[in-house]
Order: sequence, then structure tokens, then C-alpha cells
Amino acid sequence: MSQDQGRWEVGKMEQAIVFDGKPDEAAWKHLEPFPMISHMPVFGNPPSEKSVIRMGYDDQFVYVGGLLYVSDPSFIQAVGKKRDMETMSSDFFMLSFDTYVDKENSLLFATNPLGLRWDAAVSKDGTISMEQMPVNMDWNTFWEVKASYDDQGWYFEMQIPISSLRFQDIDGQTIMGVSVFRWIPAKNEGDIFPATSNEWGPTSHLKPSKYEEVVFKELSPKKPLYITPYLLTAYEQQNEINDAETAYEYSQDFKFEPGLDIKYGINPNTVLDLTVNTDFAQVEADDQQFNTTRFSLFFEEKRKFFLERSSIFDFSLGGQNNLFYSRRIGLYEGNPVRIWGGARLNSRIRDWDLGLLNLQTASFEDLPSENFGTFRVKKRAFNEYSYLGGMLTTRLGVDGTYNIGYGLDGVIRVFGDDYLTIRLAQTLHDNAENNPLSMDPTSITLNWERRKREGLSYSAGLSYSGTDFDPGIGFEMIDDFIASAPSLQYTWISPEESWLQSHNIRLFNYVFYRIPDYTLMIYMLNPTWSFSSKNSWMGSIGPVFRIDQLEEDFELTDSVTVPVGKYEYLSGKLMLQTPGTSSFYTIFMFEGGGYFDGYKLSPSVQPKWNIGASVELGGLYQLDLIRFPDRGQALNNHIAGLRALYMFSTKLSLSAFVQYNSAINKVLSNVRFRYNPKEGTDLFVVFNEGRNTWLDREVPNLPEYDSRNITIKFTYTFEIQR
Repeated sequence: MSQDQGRWEVGKMEQAIVFDGKPDEAAWKHLEPFPMISHMPVFGNPPSEKSVIRMGYDDQFVYVGGLLYVSDPSFIQAVGKKRDMETMSSDFFMLSFDTYVDKENSLLFATNPLGLRWDAAVSKDGTISMEQMPVNMDWNTFWEVKASYDDQGWYFEMQIPISSLRFQDIDGQTIMGVSVFRWIPAKNEGDIFPATSNEWGPTSHLKPSKYEEVVFKELSPKKPLYITPYLLTAYEQQNEINDAETAYEYSQDFKFEPGLDIKYGINPNTVLDLTVNTDFAQVEADDQQFNTTRFSLFFEEKRKFFLERSSIFDFSLGGQNNLFYSRRIGLYEGNPVRIWGGARLNSRIRDWDLGLLNLQTASFEDLPSENFGTFRVKKRAFNEYSYLGGMLTTRLGVDGTYNIGYGLDGVIRVFGDDYLTIRLAQTLHDNAENNPLSMDPTSITLNWERRKREGLSYSAGLSYSGTDFDPGIGFEMIDDFIASAPSLQYTWISPEESWLQSHNIRLFNYVFYRIPDYTLMIYMLNPTWSFSSKNSWMGSIGPVFRIDQLEEDFELTDSVTVPVGKYEYLSGKLMLQTPGTSSFYTIFMFEGGGYFDGYKLSPSVQPKWNIGASVELGGLYQLDLIRFPDRGQALNNHIAGLRALYMFSTKLSLSAFVQYNSAINKVLSNVRFRYNPKEGTDLFVVFNEGRNTWLDREVPNLPEYDSRNITIKFTYTFEIQR
């Protein structure tokens, strides 16, 4: 690369390469390597191992090649072959593109010595908020990689179609943010370009605002049309109680049906997705959860159709609350609802981001056929790190029911690492007064935060949700509240000679008041000490003081209920994670102490074991032991899970996930076989079963299983270049 008005210019490939996983041809030699520097455990040191990483492009692809040397062959840890498998116990290389230089979003492409493909989308400038990672690992696109290794090191070549990157060409010039990162688990070392310190915490290497701006001249991608038909066949058995509730009736069903997805690249920065008879049979099972809080449970979106540039549609109302939550579409009370078809468009025009989505679903039980629509617009304003925007959502039933949401928002970088977030939203629906001048259908979110982790950081926010605010395509953890959640934190980055990487003290609390009478609903105060070490230990510990005021009984199970009243209690939290760079590691968590007018003990353990390059085993056990001695009520709930994965190659894998939840007395099984010879072509064979474990707990006795099905789905993508 060369300098171009203060920016790096990416060189054009002058000769063809042999795409074999080792970038040693003459075509690579004229490209200047990225100058790497140590990112962690200590920022600023020279890398302990030599890395020669180059980038170039031609009329069709962006190429990245790496010669990643080691001084000792035993330093290479090659673990994992499955598509999108991410583990810190393996060497890996990661390339990041902020394709629109919006300083907020980026696309990740990663590989390891075995040549797996792992890609993801980063949002919110890589900032962890409310313990949520800003990385969507379910995002996928078209690209290829090959890798190899020997006793000198490991090597790779990435080939990313220009048409897979959304960008703007202005006067024959394209500017993108770029970052590259090498991870060496044997040394707990991460090397990076550009020079980016680790002062923003564990996602410091994923901050688009810190990427190097590079120049591509005269990118000329074709506008591809991807046509992906699918064929699905499924056999399902069910046992459902009859109308008189006297017995269970067995039924079986066989289906064979086609569907179609189309991705049309209108231009390099505008993509239209069309879908007909959408099916999500390949989606993995959700983790079981037992809810001991008064908040609704949140599950991440995993369905591919909703994932590309999903950050456009983010309209956060504080925490996990959002005006748009795509799992409201095609799912109803945990059951899949057929999506007849629809469209999704996203575009960047100069400083404007536009997103449009419209889908039609079929009727399901008492739910009518519905149309779901969303329009989102964002514009960069004030500076390159800030935006203003708006959103409109509609949910229209064929029976005349409707729900409309709309709002305005802005995220403004005030100075340094201090950001101000403002969001105002309202909803209209068929069973409310719908007075836009009232606070009842209104939601307001204000937040000021310092995102930098080193030294002093803070966050102060206020959220309000009126009694008639009901986002029909959104998510609210709790209704009808005004809340504040200030936090104060101080982080020390440890010196080189210290065992610690960093540690911090944090004072976090939140308070919820009930609307409309402004009585206290929930208060929590949680001071915490957290640490991470240079050899990848992590942990935290702290007390929790809480006040809960119940105006109605809080039902945990049919036989265990907390009565109306005001409760004050003290408990504690502990988390400890052994080094994730090891082939075997464990996360241990414990929460225990007071719980309303009783006590609760909730230990959990999550071990994971990588056995060689091809086998991964994982487990989960969580116990919720709850006692109310004065009322003679008790509850023991167990959640246990076992994951097993066998990777025949980077294209072929078999996985199983079996979970037991004593709250519902069921064993849930999900087994998936996947053959993925190239992006866009997939063969899935999926088996699901819900098996009851306590058959005589009800009258009539429960069947052995509620449902079981086996599904075979094949998709093939036709690429038409225009």
C-alpha cells in the first residue's frame, strides 16, 4: 500500500494468484505489509512473532494474504472447522471492514490454520452495553478462504467478492475503514493494525471508530443477482389434548414444499432481498431459561433473512427494549408462523442509511394473517461519529387490528468518548385512545455515557414507557415504567510485569417506578469488582441490594407464588472463567442470598472441551434453589444441557444439543447435520423432539413426547452477474 493524502492506498493485483492458501506468488510481493503492533496483553510492544499480512484487489475480489510465522511449532493451536465456529483456544486471523466509514458498524472475516470461515457484523462501535456483546455472529455472506500450516507457521488467502461488500464510490474513489488482528493463544497475545490500545475493554480491537481509513481506486463490482430456491420435506408427529381435555390425540403430518429467496444488488450500496414461502428450519434451538425475575426473557435473532445490516433497524429504548424486534415476525408464543413472503431493502446514499422491510404472515390458531412493515432512516450529523434518525413500524391484521409505532432518535458524540443518546417513540393501536399529545402512548430514552474503559467511565440514563405504549413489532422487558440506571466505573490497565491485564470497580444501580402512580416497583444497587488476567482468567464479584414492591402476586410456578408486598433483601454475585485459550475451560457463576421473603441459591457451570481439531463438547448445568420458610413454599429448578459437535471438514458437520428443564419437565433435543460446500448451497437434516419426563403430573397423563419432527432442506444459489 502507499500513502494517498494521509490515507493508505490499497494496491491493485498486477498478476493472477494461485488460490491455494499460501500467498507466496509474485503478485503479492509489491503490496506493502501491514505494520503490526501488540494489542494485548500489553499494548505498544513489538509483536513476539512475525506476521506478513497484505491486501490487494482486482476487478472481482478483495484479496488478503497472511504469512503468520512462529518461532516454535508448538505455538500453533489449530482448533475448529465448523462454519462460524469462534474460539479463543485456536490461532486465528481477523479482517474488519467499516465499508461506509460510519465509525459505528463493520463486517468481520476470520479464519484459522484449518481454513474455517467465520464472519460476523459489529454494531455500536464495538461497545459492550448492559453486558451485551455488539457482535452478530449469525451474519453470513459470500467469500472463500484457504489455509495451511507447517512447522514454520500458518498461512492463508482470503478471497472476498467486491459484490459482498456494501460501499460508496465517490468520483472513482472508495474509502473504507480497515483493521487486521492476529490471535496467538499459546502466548495470550493479540497483534493488530492499526495501532489500537486495549483501553476500551475486551472488544477494543473491534471498534470501527479506530480503524485505519484506506483508499480503493476504481472499484468496479458487477451487480450480482443471487437466486436461492429451496426444497423442504418434513415429517412431524404430535400429541395434542382434545377439546374436552380428556385425552391426548396422536397426529402426524408430512409436507413437501418449495420456497425462494432472491438477493438483488441494485448497486454497490443498495441491496434488495425478496423471499417467498420463507422457512427457518435450519435455525438452532434457543437456550432454555428459567425466569426468576420480573422482566421478560430476550432471545437473539438467528434467522439469516433478518441479519444483513440489521444494525440499521436498531432503535434501542434502553437495555434490550427496542421499537423493532424481528422475532415478533414469524413466531408466536414460541411457535413458528408461516411467512408467505416479503421484501427487505437497505441502502447507503451519501450520509443517509435507509432500511425498508415488509412481510406477510399466515394465520395461526387465534392469530390472524398479518402484514409487518418497517421503515428506518439514519443520517450522519454534526460529526463523523454521530447520527440522527427516525423509524416507522406497522403491524396490520386482516381482521382490522393494527399497531403503528414511530419515533425519532439521535446518537451524538459530544466530545472525546462521551456520547449522548436521545430517543422519542410513540405507538397507536386498535385498543387505545391514541392521543399523540399524551404521554400514555409515549416512550422516552435519554442516556449519556463515556465509552472509554480506561480510567473513569460512566453512564446516566432515563427511560419512560407510558401505559399505552405497546410496540407491536418491538420488545419491552417490562411495561408502564419510568426508570433510571446510572453507573460509575474506574478501570486500571495493569503494567507489563503484573499478572492482571486490567481490573475495575463499578457501581451500578437501577430504579423503576410504576406508571401512572409513580410508586416504586424495583430498586437494585450492585457494586462489583471485575478483573481479567494476562493469561485469560476473568472474574467478578459483588453484593446486590434490592427492593421489590409487588402490587399483584408474582407467580414463579403454579405452586410457588410471592404475595403482594414490599421486600428488601441482600444477595451476592460471582463469576469466574478459566482461560479460554485452553482446550478445556469453564465458566462458573453463582448468585445467592435473600430473595423476596425467602432466599435463593443459583449456581451454574458451563464447561467446554475442544478435543483435537474436530470434536467439541460443551455442557450447562444451572440450579435455582428457592425457599420461603415462613410460608412453607420451596422450588428446585434444574436446567441441564449437553452440546456435541463433530466436524468432518470445513464443509461438513454434525451437532447435537440436548436440554432438560425441570420447570416444564421436558427434555428438548435438536440434532443438525449440515453440508455446506460453498456459501449459498446447504443441505440440512434437522431432528427436533420435546419429550415429557413426568407423565402423571397431570390428568390425563401426559404423552411421552409432545412433538417430534425430522426435516430435510436443500438450498442452492444461482449467481447471475450483470
